[in-house]
Amino acid sequence: MRTRLISFARMGWVRAMLIVGGVTLAGVAVATAQGPAAPAGVQKVRFGGDRVETRVVIDLDRAAAGKLVSDGMADQRLVIALPNVMVSGDLQGAGQGLVKRWLIDEAAGGARLRLDLAGKVEVRRRFLLPPGDGATAYRYVIDLKAVDGAAVPQAPRVSLASAPVKAAPLRLKKVVVIDAGHGGKDSGALGANIYEKEVTLAAAKALKDRLERTGRFQVVLTRETDTFVPLESRVQIARRADADLFISLHADSGPDVTTRGASVYTLSEKGADRVGRVLEKDDWLMKANMPGRDRAVSQILLDLSQRATKNRSAAFAQLLLANVGEETALLRRSHRDAGFIVLLAPDVPAVLLEMGFITNPEDEAFLSSKASRARLVDAVADSIEAYFSSGLRKS
Repeated sequence: MRTRLISFARMGWVRAMLIVGGVTLAGVAVATAQGPAAPAGVQKVRFGGDRVETRVVIDLDRAAAGKLVSDGMADQRLVIALPNVMVSGDLQGAGQGLVKRWLIDEAAGGARLRLDLAGKVEVRRRFLLPPGDGATAYRYVIDLKAVDGAAVPQAPRVSLASAPVKAAPLRLKKVVVIDAGHGGKDSGALGANIYEKEVTLAAAKALKDRLERTGRFQVVLTRETDTFVPLESRVQIARRADADLFISLHADSGPDVTTRGASVYTLSEKGADRVGRVLEKDDWLMKANMPGRDRAVSQILLDLSQRATKNRSAAFAQLLLANVGEETALLRRSHRDAGFIVLLAPDVPAVLLEMGFITNPEDEAFLSSKASRARLVDAVADSIEAYFSSGLRKS
């Protein structure tokens, strides 16, 4: 059965369900030919309480489960995944009590709630209430309590204050992870005057500064100095940061010094299969998302997650090439695919940008110049801003 289900993952969810029928795996009832239940939708987000204890209530049109991704103790940002919950666009607003502001956006396989906290907070309880006592919606409840010394008590507020999901007075920052290729003992390609690792780090730092100036992004670098970072660790950095986008910066090389131009890589079909092989040896890609699940069921869910992520990666790649192409030459076949390790995260849209050929004199001069490199960085930053504002990430 397990072997059959893993093969079903490559056939897609609907076809797999038609074949498996009503079998139950690992306590999960698999849908019959009618297909899986429609995803739950967010109706309203409400808050009650004060700076000592705060209750968050998410009204849903049907039952749903949640999973704590980050408790916020390290960075005052609490993240809860809501699998199979539907959300139309980003929903955000001001919070109350221990919550400064909130955001619900799309994530692989459902929605994601992010709470910016007013201080150190512990999650006391999370539970689902069915309709009843006059309430017509399912209610996913999160009870928060301030850690001792983290908040100043205020007068309690008895009633629950409703927060309209369409209002957006405040916005949480998108998390972008920038990977400066190579580093340390891994110098990358060598041009006439500069190593690839130097170009990628300079570009990564410039892109970080450019994005942070907008006030819309939280930017994480996989390396900030000339240090060696294993490829697997770069992906783990992105997943630990709960990244909305991952971009790896590189400079190409080749035996023909006349070859020049930028290109963008996204994950190939063979690369997607490679994720499954990596998981057979090590669960580091999925431990955070699918604890306790049967391996075959996890493979089906992985397939769903990868498909959505690959679509978003491809959409961003096209946008990136359009903007980068305004500043520098592009390779003839500029959108390519490969199974690079840094592109393997199944739930983080990711691209690898080859900024040009460091073995070509023109491209090397372009990438070595702070002024021309700044134009390239601006093009990349413009692409990132457009990606998050245009709805392409929902493709």
